[in-house]
Amino acid sequence: MICYLVLGIYINMNKLESLKKLEEEIKANKSLPLRESNLVFGEGNHDCEVMFIGEAPGFHEDKLVRPFVGRSGQLLDVLIKSVGWERKDVYITNIVKRRPPENRDPLPEEIESYKPYLARQIEIINPKVIATLGRFSMNYFLPAAKIMRDQGKLFRLNSGKFLVPIIHPAAALRSTSVLKALEASFKKLPSILNKIEELKSQPAIQPKNSVDDQPEESQESLF
Repeated sequence: MICYLVLGIYINMNKLESLKKLEEEIKANKSLPLRESNLVFGEGNHDCEVMFIGEAPGFHEDKLVRPFVGRSGQLLDVLIKSVGWERKDVYITNIVKRRPPENRDPLPEEIESYKPYLARQIEIINPKVIATLGRFSMNYFLPAAKIMRDQGKLFRLNSGKFLVPIIHPAAALRSTSVLKALEASFKKLPSILNKIEELKSQPAIQPKNSVDDQPEESQESLF
């Protein structure tokens, strides 16, 4: 038991140090776009089971240097609590780590620039499941997916990672029907975590029409 605890502490510290080094690398890279905005790296439990990934920071996130702290973030906190978790239990970040001007959608070249850092962030944290928030983060991993068709479904990527597309909380603030769909997707998350263990022993579904250098998707949902 002592060895297990010591090993656990070592792994935790190693993750924490690796994330800190990655954050410093992003700060030091002067070629990255959007450097006029603050770096919002991410926060939460680096030993989490669920890693939430949005598209980019907004006004409030840029000011507070924290992900999802505006109205969308407040709703996200409520949804996390609705399934018996706390914000500190999960990890929250974005594909693009700095705010685009006027909260516009991130440009393809901005997503591409931050892509290697997100990949390493996921590798370090190694969550049981990735929950994408909104179509931009969903399509980063699943280029052919449609948010209203595929939200709440479980996919396995060619990398072996499991992923659940979820509607962005901002969309739910504008529509009662979208909010209900979002709430339904969140209610599935605990069951999805339980399902993943048995799915880990099954081979990933191979995608059709895969594109080189693009994240690839399974063609069927697994749950």
